[in-house]
Amino acid sequence: MILEMKVPSPGESIKEVEIATWLVKDGDYVEKDQAIAEVDSDKATLELPAEASGIITLKAEEGDAVAVGAVVCLIDTGAAKPEDGAPVKEEAKTVEAPKAEAPKAAPVAEKTYATQAPSPAARKILDEKNIEPSDIVGTGKGGRITKDDAVNAVPSMGTPTGGNRGSERTKLSMLRRKVAERLVSAKNETAMLTTFNEVDMTAIYALRDQYKEEFKAKHGLGLGFMSFFTKAVTRALQLYPDVNSMIDGQEKISYDFCDISVAVSGPKGLMVPVMRNAETLSFRGVEAEIKRLAIRARDGQITVDEMTGGTFTISNGGVFGSMLSTPIINPPQSGILGMHNVVERAIVKNGQIVIAPVMYVALSYDHRIIDGRESVGFLVAVKEALENPAELLMGGNVKKALEL
Repeated sequence: MILEMKVPSPGESIKEVEIATWLVKDGDYVEKDQAIAEVDSDKATLELPAEASGIITLKAEEGDAVAVGAVVCLIDTGAAKPEDGAPVKEEAKTVEAPKAEAPKAAPVAEKTYATQAPSPAARKILDEKNIEPSDIVGTGKGGRITKDDAVNAVPSMGTPTGGNRGSERTKLSMLRRKVAERLVSAKNETAMLTTFNEVDMTAIYALRDQYKEEFKAKHGLGLGFMSFFTKAVTRALQLYPDVNSMIDGQEKISYDFCDISVAVSGPKGLMVPVMRNAETLSFRGVEAEIKRLAIRARDGQITVDEMTGGTFTISNGGVFGSMLSTPIINPPQSGILGMHNVVERAIVKNGQIVIAPVMYVALSYDHRIIDGRESVGFLVAVKEALENPAELLMGGNVKKALEL
């Protein structure tokens, strides 16, 4: 029996996918549920499992865009599984006919370079241009370089290095193309503006140094920056709900929950999975959810549903060493917070110059729906919470907040 395998629908709005990689060859024997291909949609990369065991015949090439529901391969379910060590059937060899020799090209006349010294006027001009007489063609009698030759001579635009100068052209994946499309759309269709601030991370460093070992021993999780930032963001979103809103045509949609999208780097590029109802999560809950989503993104198992529906985004460029940036809004959201690296800087505390771990933070927002007062107030609220986490994020009881 020949089974036709069709492209399943990865999500309601997805109409086609792209065959990113075939994990099997034409004619291979595959087992049921074995991953046979990786397919890219405009939102995620998914594995395609075999629906039955048998000999597979591929019906699409890598890089092909295939409509949802289209046949991508056939599986002969009646074929016997080859025994271990069984010889592989050789493909018929083709012998190419000898190619006729191409006719030799007629010799091309070489350029005639100067055979006599340039005139004194030409020499002066060439010296000013730092051009060697041997590098240009003389048009004077006997190939002599004239003043006009020197005036018209152009210096070399580059220095030969002997290094490689190759290039390669590869097709962008469907996911990468969709990301590019959304980024350009965000720049062109929103009134995007960015406001900046700095955060003294001394208090967070002190809490982490004091409790991170106990936290890890109790929960099996690291106590990172993201839980502090997520808690600070959800608090600020509740104080400034316009930042947690979106524009839909001529209407504003406001949310009474905080679904926080977290930008993570995966094998196929940037992924933005969502923490649902992050305002209800504890520090342990945030760290556990971020770890779960990061592992799924790294392993290529993230689903479209897990990346859909966020109301605000946090992006941590600091893990790559970024000092400052203007993050791009993740539409249809209206705001994104950019975290950056922590560097010891001189700041003023109580009238004294001291050295402290400082992070620059950036809020990019859609000015069509968020005014300057809300944007600046939101970022200041994030700063205040991060600089006084024990009181503003932990209710004055650190051990209870960390569930220790």
